[in-house]
Amino acid sequence: MDGGCCPTMDLLRSEPMQLAQLIIPIESSRHAISYLGDLGLFQFKDLNAERSPFQRTYATQIKRCGEMARRLRFFKEQMKKAGLSPSARSTTGNDIDLDDLEVKLGELEAELLEINANNEHLQRTYSELLEYKLVLQTAGEFFYSAQSSAAAQQRQFERQHSIEKSIDSPLLLEQEMTTDPSKHVKLGFVSGLVPREKSMTFERILFRATRGNVFLKQAVVNDPVVDPVSGDKVEKNVFIIFYSGERAKNKILKICEAFGANRYPFTDDLGKQFQMITEVSGKLSELKITIDAGLLHRSSLLQTIGHQHELWNLLVKKEKSIYHTLNMLSIDVTKMCLVAEGWCPVYASNQIQNALQRASLDSSSQVGAIFQVLQTKESPPTYFRTNKFTSAFQEIVDAYGVAKYQEANPGVYTIVTFPFLFAVMFGDWGHGICLLLATLYFIIRERKFSSQKLGDIVEMTFGGRYVIMMMALFSIYTGLIYNEFFSVPFELFGPSAYGCRDQSCSDATTVGLSKVRGTYSFGVDPKWHGSRSELPFLNSLKMKMSILLGVAQMNLGIILSYFNAKFFGDNLNIWYQFVPQIIFLNSLFGYLSLLIIVKWCTGSQADLYHVMIYMFLSPTDDLGENQLFLGQKFIQILLLLLALVAVPWMLFPKPYLLKKQHEERHQGQSYALLHGGDDPLEEDHHQSLHGHEEFEFTEVFVHQLIHTIEFVLGAVSNTASYLRLWALSLAHSELSSVFYDKILLLAWGFNNVIILIIGIIVFICATVGVLLVMETLSAFLHALRLHWVEFQNKFYEGAGYKFSPFSFALLSEEDE
Repeated sequence: MDGGCCPTMDLLRSEPMQLAQLIIPIESSRHAISYLGDLGLFQFKDLNAERSPFQRTYATQIKRCGEMARRLRFFKEQMKKAGLSPSARSTTGNDIDLDDLEVKLGELEAELLEINANNEHLQRTYSELLEYKLVLQTAGEFFYSAQSSAAAQQRQFERQHSIEKSIDSPLLLEQEMTTDPSKHVKLGFVSGLVPREKSMTFERILFRATRGNVFLKQAVVNDPVVDPVSGDKVEKNVFIIFYSGERAKNKILKICEAFGANRYPFTDDLGKQFQMITEVSGKLSELKITIDAGLLHRSSLLQTIGHQHELWNLLVKKEKSIYHTLNMLSIDVTKMCLVAEGWCPVYASNQIQNALQRASLDSSSQVGAIFQVLQTKESPPTYFRTNKFTSAFQEIVDAYGVAKYQEANPGVYTIVTFPFLFAVMFGDWGHGICLLLATLYFIIRERKFSSQKLGDIVEMTFGGRYVIMMMALFSIYTGLIYNEFFSVPFELFGPSAYGCRDQSCSDATTVGLSKVRGTYSFGVDPKWHGSRSELPFLNSLKMKMSILLGVAQMNLGIILSYFNAKFFGDNLNIWYQFVPQIIFLNSLFGYLSLLIIVKWCTGSQADLYHVMIYMFLSPTDDLGENQLFLGQKFIQILLLLLALVAVPWMLFPKPYLLKKQHEERHQGQSYALLHGGDDPLEEDHHQSLHGHEEFEFTEVFVHQLIHTIEFVLGAVSNTASYLRLWALSLAHSELSSVFYDKILLLAWGFNNVIILIIGIIVFICATVGVLLVMETLSAFLHALRLHWVEFQNKFYEGAGYKFSPFSFALLSEEDE
């Protein structure tokens, strides 16, 4: 294929890939990598893998970008704390110089840090003043109440002394009046706030440390206050401690410091107290105005940053990814060019050359970049061009293993077979409609959901919305075939073919029914539901249908192995793998499928179990009543012989033919060359050629033996594995029937509105929780297993690796 601009859009095989070398002048290298990132069709190889990140050419630029990214993360954290969010991506031009942006981000960070520091200091001062005001008010009340009670006691004392006219009174009064004032004990006090949760321990430690020689008074502050140190809201108590002596004071101060109690000065003069409260209130109002102005300035600064944050962030990410990519390039010996190697689709050659040419023009480079294709034996990466519909199905396949380059892609068939096999197990058109409505909600609002950050489960459901849509559509189709709507049958495609012979067949048994019309036109006749023969009939139908579907899909897998072998020109695999495998599978299970179809068409009563068992045990015996067609005995013997021949056909010829091919390919290379001198390069080359001569026949034979045994046993086990389609379909149908009969109809039979409402709610919860969630997940996992194990192991190696181009489109999807 030529290097045109149009992709093949072929999902069956990978896009044709090529290894290309780019020789880019250093002056245009940044522009070239940037344009290739916009294009997103070139996967660079690391040509400096032996160097550490710090030894590479552009380590300094990456460090600069990392520092700018740190500043942008800091801005985002500050905006988040302020309750702001970065606005949608700015529409302004993307022509911002990186140096200017670095300077601007540095200035903004310094300004924001300064604002934060000032605001933190002001907030701390404000919190301290607020606590001080609380101490002044509460401790002032202590002193005022204490002075009032002291004055009352003094008046009472004087009154008592004026009443008592004893002789001792004047002497006592005289003694009191003549006492030296210097001998009065002067009490000191400490006031402040302590966290309420520590107040009891604080009081206990004070009492023990001072041996009870203190007086502590506490008052609860009703509202939590902002702690000046931590900045958190804390419930606190105001305290005042009276003590005597310097030693007691020192102990109290140390205990206050240990408990994080904030101490504030206080005076016992009432006049000064009122003056201090007035001063503190004035300072608080001034600080409040200053803090509000600072917060407004900070908010406006963050809003300004928020308008450009997404644009700056994307630019920094782009620059960092450009320099990361440049570090993967090697420098030419002339120190004038950078050399890049990487993979790209063949169709993208012209687009890449145009991008390189544009980079040379934009950077005013004197020399243009060179694009040349390299020949290599290295396996290219696998690249499938998918869209939003096919990508989820491709992910299902890639989860098993990425296709080898140019290998047949199971994703093409998975688009149809995966939802169909799911629907076989989930066949109910009522449940299918519920699934369809749920997924249509995601599809209709996909633009909104794709721009939001969703939870893990919702994001997984949203990512597979088109898979679920296909599963729902196929479930409606199979539900119409099974004739089940929440387990209730309907005569949608005409009346039932069966009717009552007389009035005595109301117990709905097929014995009392006779065929009065033509066969029901589509799906299962509604009269089967609720009859005594329903379970045997549906079991037989679904079991045989599962075998037919399984054999058909396994045959498709083997046929795809033929197309793989033909594409790669591997005739050995065609004649000694594909042919015996298709013969073996169809000699046994293809024949079983034929018997099922013949039995359905003829209405025969033959026992297929008996036919298949005695086909092996006594193939020459007469079939008797189990004969379905003429010549059946001869055909069975022939098929049995073919199956027996197919096993050694798979096992023996291939290893011997591989050995023969190897000997022919390396004939004449067993003689060593005569060397005139010791050239290590020639010696290495000769040794590498000599290494290719080794052929481990035993290893190849054992590998073929394992492959043969695996296929023979797998043909039986894989066919049996498809019976899960019958089992899960039966389980889904029976569960649906139980919920309908034992919940909804039972609640309806009570003729009570409340019981009916409760019954409807329970029925909806059971249907959604069990049938629409758990059963959906169960059927999904079983369909996944059938594709990964039973289908893909027939032809799919999955030993490739994905094409991961350097693309700016992926940057926005990456988490920081």
